[in-house]
Amino acid sequence: MSHIIKKSGLLIIGLIAGIMISLNFSAIAKKDSVEAVHPLPIEELRTFAQVFGRIKSDYVESVEDKKLITEAINGMLVGLDPHSSYLDKDEYKELQIGTQGEFGGLGIQVTMEDGVVKVISPIEDTPAFRAGIKTGDLIVKLDDKVVKGMTLNDAIKMMRGKPKTSIKITIVREGESDPLIFNLVRDIIKIQSVKSKMIEPGYAYIRITQFQEQTGENLAQAINTLFSQNKGDMKGLILDLRNDPGGLLNGAVAVSAAFLPENALVVYTEGRSVDAKMKLHASPEHYLRGSDVDFLKGLPQEAKTVPMITLVNGGSASASEIVAGALQDHKRSIVMGSQTFGKGSVQTILPLGNNTAIKLTTARYYTPNGQSIQAKGITPDIKDETDTGDEERLRESDLNRHLSNGKTDKKKSPASMDPAIQIEKAIQETSGETKEEKAKAKKNKKPLEFGSEDDQLLVQAMNYFKGIKTTPKKKSDKNEKTES
Repeated sequence: MSHIIKKSGLLIIGLIAGIMISLNFSAIAKKDSVEAVHPLPIEELRTFAQVFGRIKSDYVESVEDKKLITEAINGMLVGLDPHSSYLDKDEYKELQIGTQGEFGGLGIQVTMEDGVVKVISPIEDTPAFRAGIKTGDLIVKLDDKVVKGMTLNDAIKMMRGKPKTSIKITIVREGESDPLIFNLVRDIIKIQSVKSKMIEPGYAYIRITQFQEQTGENLAQAINTLFSQNKGDMKGLILDLRNDPGGLLNGAVAVSAAFLPENALVVYTEGRSVDAKMKLHASPEHYLRGSDVDFLKGLPQEAKTVPMITLVNGGSASASEIVAGALQDHKRSIVMGSQTFGKGSVQTILPLGNNTAIKLTTARYYTPNGQSIQAKGITPDIKDETDTGDEERLRESDLNRHLSNGKTDKKKSPASMDPAIQIEKAIQETSGETKEEKAKAKKNKKPLEFGSEDDQLLVQAMNYFKGIKTTPKKKSDKNEKTES
């Protein structure tokens, strides 16, 4: 037996070493044109091989080599940060479909935290959004299966499925003494990336729900339509990025370029590799993707000068933070709302062949003035005066293993939301059907429809345009002023 384990160990060491060398994963540090090659960690690889051999020989059930190696790859990436992951064939395909604006599922952006699935943001106009799923919710059970012990990919696979099929989701929510149970029906998620309307003569409203391949082109169409509908001078434009989880980087550059002067710096990135160091400007070569037609050419010139307010909240992440930061740094738009999510890292999709890939964090991105958004977010110029509770929602700095900003700005989640404490409680309290009835009344409140008459932050923005001073509801905000 020991001979077999030893032989397996040597084979695995050779296999891993070969893979690492072929993928150029041996750590190479380049500085002043001098290359320092660090040798592979043979002792650690030997330990890995021993563990592999023991599992093959002693585990209670036979396990395929492919499964063990795949799980090892998963472990390497999951251990880095919340946004790096391995994509098998199905996940890689779904990622490609998702960026085109249509995919199957419930409509939730999630991450894994201490063994449970944590909601980053529900996507607007999806089953999860309509049911009242909120940012920061902890998903502890899917149907009757406990999430604890699953990988994030396994949990996501359970939530996805054929349209019109249902799934029961058990959620722990801060401020609720009992778990909440949602019965959701899966659907084809078709995301309308850009929504627009005239609020009243002279005041336009544009909402971006997610940054996709067609976002820049759809925005250009919306701007042209709005300006043609308005009979007089445009007095103000509101760009709504609330609960926008991000998306494609070129989409963020295109949106910024629609309102900034030509060639203005939108964002730059810093990473270890040469490819990770980029400066992206408001120019066609930095936002066009697979097209020679510049959809921003011919926009009304007024679009670059009309007074602007950009609305953000704790669900504004990644690409939406790039746009808010660029418009704020160039003093093109006032940013209004609450502190954004703080996802200031760049994920690169690296195909591995055989229709698989890895999503790897390769850089941090910075606003034109050199501010890192990672684990901090964009600070609004004017704070949301309404009592939305947005300051308590989940942010990047709350996630385990989040990439640092370079400063000691870590923030601990409230003890009441410690997943280790909540999981057992949720499992115990959801054993009976009576809990569903008890939770039903708590989740009946419909989520706010952004851009509606009930949208108080939109009202605050309109008041700012018109020079109407408002009185903050929170006592802590009494010293802040809204100036016309």
